[in-house]
Amino acid sequence: MRVLHITSSIDKSTGGPARSVPTTCIELAKLGVEVELITQPSPDPVYVPNIKNFTLTYMSLKALYNFGKSLDTNAIDFIHIQHIWTPYVNIMAYWAKRKKIPYVITPRGMLEPWIMARNSWKKNLAMFLYQRKAIQNAALIHATSALEKQNIQKLGFTNTIEVIPNGIDLDEVTSQKTVFGTKKMVFLSRIHPKKGIELLLKAWANTDTKDWCLEIAGNGEESYINTLKQSAEGLKNVRFVEPQYGESKWDFLRSADVMVLPTHSENFGIVVAEALAVGVPVITTKGTPWQDLETHHCGWWINLTIEQLQKTLTMVMNTPISTLNDMGKNGHLLLKKKYDTSCVADQIHNLYKQFKTTI
Repeated sequence: MRVLHITSSIDKSTGGPARSVPTTCIELAKLGVEVELITQPSPDPVYVPNIKNFTLTYMSLKALYNFGKSLDTNAIDFIHIQHIWTPYVNIMAYWAKRKKIPYVITPRGMLEPWIMARNSWKKNLAMFLYQRKAIQNAALIHATSALEKQNIQKLGFTNTIEVIPNGIDLDEVTSQKTVFGTKKMVFLSRIHPKKGIELLLKAWANTDTKDWCLEIAGNGEESYINTLKQSAEGLKNVRFVEPQYGESKWDFLRSADVMVLPTHSENFGIVVAEALAVGVPVITTKGTPWQDLETHHCGWWINLTIEQLQKTLTMVMNTPISTLNDMGKNGHLLLKKKYDTSCVADQIHNLYKQFKTTI
């Protein structure tokens, strides 16, 4: 089976998909799928190893257009488009339609209500000009959660939609957190208005945080980060630290008793999975699909308001260390059972096989 994956970027600065897309491609290659991942060159791409059946190709926008134009329809079984909105991925949707090559689209959260509401006139115009047609022409839509599937359907798309979560490579996790009591809470993600950091800082300022501290790690626009830092100037137990990658990321997560992601919207939220993988409980919002936090007793899944954040922060800071430890163990077991990339790749591989028999 030969599958061409297209994504606009795997630069570290672009967030979760930059890691989850290559990881998924690699796991599929291990299962015998011939995978080529095409993306744009970037200043700081994630590390991608060389393995059998997998090829990573960097192409400019112009090169991709010419590649699509000359694409041999017998060279691949289908195309998997990872992302929407950008001209880069939509070029391949165009050529796939022209050459009658079936394709899958994974929107990667780009059809979520919060995203659609931002610069809505641009989204509506893009939908009218090209994006709605590109999605409608997809033979299959892959959503990473039931919530994302529902939101896609609310926009009027009637394509077949299959739900398979993102995953993380547990082989990267060299150890789990074993000692609790640091009284540190961490935020680790792209620093962006979507992530709800302003609300977290307001809630933190109005909470008796006792001897807890909050460390915020991530990259983003410098002007926005400076605005956040100014709003936190009076909070002596809040620190902004450098973005964390590789083993430093895992060490940073293990240093915490709790990870918080107060986001407005995520189709998945891979950092939640990463925190659980090292055995750290998580606070996140109902703008994410992480009800598993409550179901498996490994975190808090809340409505995003300052009041709810305050209430939850107070609850967490009064939770016994032994309970946090137990929650962390529950989270690791959940990740191993449901979200390891090998499990996710098996599901996608089966989806590909079913997809191939129906096209």
